Amino acid sequence: MKILEEQRVLITGAGSGIGKVMAEYFEKSGAQIWICDADEKILAQCLQEHPAWHGAHCDVSDEDSVNRLFEKMTQSFGGLEILVNNAGIAGPTAPVEEIDPEEWRRSVGVNLNGAFYCTHLAVPLLKSTDQASIINISSVAGRLGFALRLPYASTKWAIIGFTESLAKELGPSGIRVNALLPGIVEGPRIEG
Repeated sequence: MKILEEQRVLITGAGSGIGKVMAEYFEKSGAQIWICDADEKILAQCLQEHPAWHGAHCDVSDEDSVNRLFEKMTQSFGGLEILVNNAGIAGPTAPVEEIDPEEWRRSVGVNLNGAFYCTHLAVPLLKSTDQASIINISSVAGRLGFALRLPYASTKWAIIGFTESLAKELGPSGIRVNALLPGIVEGPRIEG
């Protein structure tokens, strides 16, 4: 028996990069995979490469889009054991006075609000199982801060507080909540 046999996993932003690699690992460990991505072309290509996976287009910064994702996922899977809040954007690289407030809102929307919207809907499903976990993807920028990267670093710092608060709130219910803080990872964001 594989370590994650029959575990149902939802990974946001999993059409490429860290999310896709995590989905591949979870699949090798026996899990059933559901992914979402805001880029429909990348999502379609990923699902074609991995026919056993399920998936749907989703902009995690849009609460209605997340609601539709969870409706589809719940109809297909019937439940959930693991949520990975991976979706994120780099946002602008600029001095604070040059950052467009809309770029700030977009970074907060995807990187922080998206994790909240998904967690908000996932927790009732996770509470109905005895092996539940939430994994939030932060960044080393969530501990160190970086000049000219204010929206990204701020939202990744917020994900750490979000994770620590959830761990204290949900731990007594048997739901593990952890954050991963990767450094620079090869992928479309770095290569592009």
